[in-house]
Amino acid sequence: MKPIGVIISPFRDVSDNVPIQGALAPDAEGLIKVYPEYTEGLRDVEGFSHVIVLYLFHKCHGSMLAVRPYMDDTVRGVFATRSPHRPNHIGLTVAKLVAREGNCLRVAGIDVLDGTPLLDIKPFVPAFDAPAGATAGWAEKYTTGEKTPVSTSTKSGMEWRHG
Repeated sequence: MKPIGVIISPFRDVSDNVPIQGALAPDAEGLIKVYPEYTEGLRDVEGFSHVIVLYLFHKCHGSMLAVRPYMDDTVRGVFATRSPHRPNHIGLTVAKLVAREGNCLRVAGIDVLDGTPLLDIKPFVPAFDAPAGATAGWAEKYTTGEKTPVSTSTKSGMEWRHG
C-alpha cells in the first residue's frame, strides 16, 4: 500500500488542539492533495456532500491492543476505539466536501495532522454509510449528551494510552 496524496491541515502537531473527530470541529478546513497520477480518480466526486478519507497515522509509533480513549476514562480494546495506536495505523474521517480544485479537494471537518499521508477517498453515501438502527457502543453516552467527554481534542494533555 502506498499513499495517493497528502492532507494539508491547520494542525501542525498533536499539541495544536486537534479535534478527536472531524464532526466535533465542522469548521476546521483542510486540503486533500491527490498526486497528479490519481487525478482521474476524482471524476464525479463533486456530486457528493461528504467524503470518507482514509489516511496513515504517520506520527504514531507503536501499537497497543488496550487503550484509554480521549473521550472516556475506561480502558477499551483498540478495535472498539478510534485510537491511532492500531496495528496498521490506518485512520478514517468523514469530511464535508467544500470544493474540488483540479487534483485537490477542499474539505471541512478535518481532524488530521498537516502532512498526513492519504491512502484513499470514498464517497459518503448515507444509505450505505449511516444504516438505520446503528448504535455507538460505549461511545453512545457521549454522542447523545448523556455524559460529557473527558476530552474532545488532543490538547487535553491526555494521550491514547493503555491502562
